[in-house]
Amino acid sequence: MSVYDFTVKDFNGEDISLEKYKQKVLLIVNTASKCGFTHQYEGLQRLYEKFKDRGFEVLAFPCNQFLHQEPKDNKEIQSFCAVNFGISFPVLGKIKVNGKDAEPLYEYLKKGTDGKRISWNFNKFLVNKKGEPIKHYGSKVKPMDLEEDILKLLEESC
Repeated sequence: MSVYDFTVKDFNGEDISLEKYKQKVLLIVNTASKCGFTHQYEGLQRLYEKFKDRGFEVLAFPCNQFLHQEPKDNKEIQSFCAVNFGISFPVLGKIKVNGKDAEPLYEYLKKGTDGKRISWNFNKFLVNKKGEPIKHYGSKVKPMDLEEDILKLLEESC
């Protein structure tokens, strides 16, 4: 099993197979627009711009599970990200990351790394080119602090 076996919803509610990201290094992040870590969108965009031509993708999943810090609907979230941060990576449909209604992808990511619950917004999962979750980073880890880990994975062959 890999992340490529999962289908998620885009911001319009349409199914997206993660197989479309096969052989890419992925950074999967749960996001929120009214969080103390929302400024991390800037670093996520910088990472994306720096490495996208080398096979790197950022996938953002808005989540309202932490103090209701993502109250917007999917279309409002898209607008917020574009206007405030110039986001050009995919911001997908809003999900839950913990509990009985957690997105199956997130259950897989947690089990594949440290097994811990998502503690807050802007938790990050690094996934290798084989679609295997490699590492789980907490909210306090800044996106640009992941450069070295991303580079290692980009340099690996599939």
